[in-house]
Amino acid sequence: MPDFDMLVLGSGPGGQKAAIAAAKLGRRVAVVDRPDMVGGVSIHTGTIPSKTLREAVLYLSGLTQRDLYGQSYRLKEDITVADLTARTQHVVGREVDVIRSQLSRNHVSLFAGTGRFIDPHTVTLREITGHERVLSAEHIVIATGTRPARPDSVEFDGRTIMDSDNVLALERVPRSMVIVGAGVIGMEYASMFAALGSKITVVEKRAGMLDMCDVEVIESLKYHLRDLAVTFRFGETVAAVERHPRGTLTVLESGKKIPADAVMYSAGRQGLTDELDLGKAGLTADRRGRITVDEHYRTEAGHIYAVGDVIGFPALAATSMEQGRAAAYHACGEPVGRMHNLQPIGIYTIPEISFVGRTEDQLTEDCVPFEVGISRYRELARGQIIGDAHGMLKLLVSPEDRTLLGVHCFGTGATELIHIGQSVMGCGGTVDYLVNAVFNYPTLAESYKVAALDATNKLRQIDRIGD
Repeated sequence: MPDFDMLVLGSGPGGQKAAIAAAKLGRRVAVVDRPDMVGGVSIHTGTIPSKTLREAVLYLSGLTQRDLYGQSYRLKEDITVADLTARTQHVVGREVDVIRSQLSRNHVSLFAGTGRFIDPHTVTLREITGHERVLSAEHIVIATGTRPARPDSVEFDGRTIMDSDNVLALERVPRSMVIVGAGVIGMEYASMFAALGSKITVVEKRAGMLDMCDVEVIESLKYHLRDLAVTFRFGETVAAVERHPRGTLTVLESGKKIPADAVMYSAGRQGLTDELDLGKAGLTADRRGRITVDEHYRTEAGHIYAVGDVIGFPALAATSMEQGRAAAYHACGEPVGRMHNLQPIGIYTIPEISFVGRTEDQLTEDCVPFEVGISRYRELARGQIIGDAHGMLKLLVSPEDRTLLGVHCFGTGATELIHIGQSVMGCGGTVDYLVNAVFNYPTLAESYKVAALDATNKLRQIDRIGD
């Protein structure tokens, strides 16, 4: 008889939810993770610390209040790394306590160490003391997550040339920084350091950034970041990064040279699978360390599941949690609904971006007609109160059945606001629901009503001409 019904490798969002879901169904469950990584990358170097850092930056820099109090307004003149990390360490510590408590309350055994396969049902646990013990389980869930990908040609030192993990351990706020890669992580950190007053240069080999987002939203973000003295170098590739006593020199293939205090690489992520001995379980990973799964998150070995960033896109904490729960239910023979394909995307740049559904470009490409309704925060009393005159909400509405095809939000609270649109879309609601609904006043949520009225007025004009 195996030691456990389910063994989970990794305690990040996907691993936690898989373990707790199986425990709630009365199964014997264990989780394996390094003692300094309980909660996974999400808690220690990813989602939670970076979003907490962003909150600290916004608070201490006074950036969001400058429309009200003037461009020179700052809450603290000389912001140090200690100021920023104090808040981060507090939140991370609390979150780790919460996770340990949840696992304990649900009688999930937590083993400190790292695991690797001996055979398809057995894992050897290497404890921090160096001792090894063998654990067997009927089902195994791989939720080991990812680490930042590091190009072999770059000499990382973790202080002047770093990845997104090292950024959190900076000794001081750099006066200037080159960020290589204009993906989600790169743009979030570019926003934060620019808000702190660092001179940022973003180098991206593609012609643009965040191409999954609405074009108008990205143009707005670029405008705001340029206003914070961010320089963009699109269509450029880094040839070399040189370390000098006075800083770094980034040499581009076009011949340009960019001096800076520090360089941060945001070049995608690599699955943490190299030390799992996947072959002993009859599994393989691709060159990015990712594992292939079916719609139930089963690997090629039917009793082994994989969830979270280690399986690739969308690699979000929110989707990882749902994957973990779904995998556990399937393994336990419990019915589980399919994850809704309307998944909101949240990008914590400054200002933040969030969207659900399709973009204007996608709808145009698919030859799907739509009408646009827009609300700008400056038109809302709440927008004036909080000092955000730049935010906006955009609704894409079908003229045929008046349903919402996409919702795009840019500005304060975008990642919270998006869930109203997600709910209306998920329930098959129409723009008329938003027109007739009563929203608290003054709120940013009222932007839905303003945008809905804008869209329906345009639709009415089309109908009048048609008549």
